[in-house]
Amino acid sequence: MTSQLHPLEINPQTGEPFLRLAAPHQNIIITPPRQGDQFVTIQHINDPAIYRWIENPPIPYLPEHADSWIQSVKEESDVTLEYLRKSAEEFPDGPLQFVDTCPVRHIREVKEDGTDVLLGDVNFRRSPFEEVLDEVERKQMQEDNAKKQAGDPTIVYAIGDWLAASHHGRGIMTAAIGLLMTAWGIPRMGVRHVVAHTFAGNIGSNRVFEKNGFVNRGLFDNGKIARGEKKIMTLLEWKHEQ
Repeated sequence: MTSQLHPLEINPQTGEPFLRLAAPHQNIIITPPRQGDQFVTIQHINDPAIYRWIENPPIPYLPEHADSWIQSVKEESDVTLEYLRKSAEEFPDGPLQFVDTCPVRHIREVKEDGTDVLLGDVNFRRSPFEEVLDEVERKQMQEDNAKKQAGDPTIVYAIGDWLAASHHGRGIMTAAIGLLMTAWGIPRMGVRHVVAHTFAGNIGSNRVFEKNGFVNRGLFDNGKIARGEKKIMTLLEWKHEQ
């Protein structure tokens, strides 16, 4: 029977699917979100070294914010995993079915005793087309992009991510994004066009994307306001080589 979870590995003790980064980061895995991730998420998101570079979370980031977020992303992951399990029954001999998201997104460090610690998050979503300055045109592009079926090579995706400040500068996020792109995004989602939108000055994040083949398209001003502060944005873009 074809495993519709391919290339995910399965933890033999818990049954949880995961991806493992290659050496020298083999102690880093990417798993689905879990109930219980809220406490560590609160700690990290309230760190200025993280929240200054991300747009959406309210600060201070409170338990109710974390509860709502973990419930949302866990549900999205659960739905995708259930679809893949049902697809294995419907298509026992393949082919592998396209999906619209990656069911593993939470980055964890595995300790020597086998326990693990949440370090960050990395995920695909349909692009919000932040770089399109005309609001009417941007909304239309979002709607058109959202209507496309999973696996459509014309879908434009965006990547969002954050990583614990304690682990910045180690190459972990570079490796995590590269793994998700090659192991899941391209073969399991049909990803052919991905963008990233970063705040101006986020040199570290820009380098992470550039090391994964993204091209820095420069700065743009779409009037973005994050927590009362005007933000200039950088567009980074990746297209699959034909």
